[in-house]
Order: sequence, then C-alpha cells, then structure tokens
Amino acid sequence: MAVAIRDASQAFAIEDRTLPVLDRVSLDVQPGEFVALLGPSGCGKSTLLRLLAGLDRPSGGTVLGDGVPITAPDPSRVLVFQDPTLYPWRTVRANVSLGLEAQGLLRRQSHRVQQAIDLVGLTGFESAYPHQLSGGMAQRVALARALVNDPRLLLLDEPLGKLDSLTRLSMQAELVRLWQRSGLTALLVTHDVEEALLLAQRVIVFSPRPARITAELVVDRPYPRHRDDPHLVSLRREALGLLGLET
Repeated sequence: MAVAIRDASQAFAIEDRTLPVLDRVSLDVQPGEFVALLGPSGCGKSTLLRLLAGLDRPSGGTVLGDGVPITAPDPSRVLVFQDPTLYPWRTVRANVSLGLEAQGLLRRQSHRVQQAIDLVGLTGFESAYPHQLSGGMAQRVALARALVNDPRLLLLDEPLGKLDSLTRLSMQAELVRLWQRSGLTALLVTHDVEEALLLAQRVIVFSPRPARITAELVVDRPYPRHRDDPHLVSLRREALGLLGLET
C-alpha cells in the first residue's frame, strides 16, 4: 500500500486549552517499504499511526492510502501496539482468529489462522493460553492476529518496547523476516535509534511535540544488519545529534 500524508495536523482539546500534537506533517511511503518514525517519547509518532489506521481523523491536512482518504479502520491496515492485548480466556488460535471471526470469514478461511501462526514461529502453541506464553511469544501472537487479515499496511507502535533485551533482539530480526516474506508496507514507531537503523530502509526523525519532520535518514544496507557496521554507527551518531543527544 502506498501512503501519502499531506500537511497532516492534529490537536486535542484538554479542559480549556488546545494541545497541538502534529504540525503539518507530509510524508510519502512507497508500497513494500519499511519506514521507521523516530523521535522523543510523546512527540506525536503514535498519533500519526492512529491517523493511518483510521482510528482518528486529522484536524488539518489529509492522510491517504493508495490515493484514497483514510477515514475509518479497515482490515487492509492493521495496528500492533506495545502491549499484546490478548484475550486471556482464548487460546493462541482463538486470539489469532479474531479478525476473520469479526468479518464473518473464519469458517471459509480458517486455514489462514494456521498460516499466520506458522509465519510467526508459534507452530505447536495453538492451544496455549496467554498466561502460558513468554512476553516475546505473546507479541508474536499479536503479530499473527494482525497478519491473518492479510494486511497491506502494517503499523507497529513500539511493539518491542516492553520486551527484555535478548527477546527484543530476536524479535527485531523476526520483524524483518516477516516484512520480507509478506511484501507489505511497514511503519514502525520507536524512540530506539539503533532499532530504527537495524530494521528500516528510511528513518524519519521528528521534533519534540508538536511533531514536525526534521530529517530523513536513508539506511542503504542489506539485511541482516550488524550494529558495528561503520555506516550504521555513523548514522546513529547523526540521528542522536538530530535528537539533541550527546554522541
């Protein structure tokens, strides 16, 4: 899916004042591209993902998917949050099947549930319940639940933020493999500079709230990437400088 954001602004009314969150953001993402949105916590990155998911409408500007204004949620665009938000009384299979179930497609297309489970590496855990899973496994279920809808745009809102460091490294590599196998367009929100550079083809750097795009970094390196790659080290230094952090 091609994404086009044109002068998108967003503000929220809080008591008797207006809080600006996005300030005339414009961005194009090509079909099949992996783009990371990098910026300080609370700057408005997640708000932009919600606009792309159709969960909110911009207060100004337009947000387009394949040239069509995004005005409501659609199975072709799925958002994965930091918390897996699994239903504790449903098994892995039942949690993954939620999207198809809601669309009335489960009976005819139940094979897609197993395909999604296999894709995220949870074969054999179909009958497990969330309390029996590790944090990384639970996040894999959340990814499978998103992928079962066969989306064309995958929106990732810091999905690895609460994982331990070793699990996070493993899941970073898994996200790249999932993206490469599926061919979908992916946008990742993160405030982890290294994660953005390891996963994305382009890194869009945002200012503090209200978010404005301050820079774009092109990561022209093949996968899998290595943290000690001199080019990535240089880009990391540049990104930290753009964020006002010491390098």
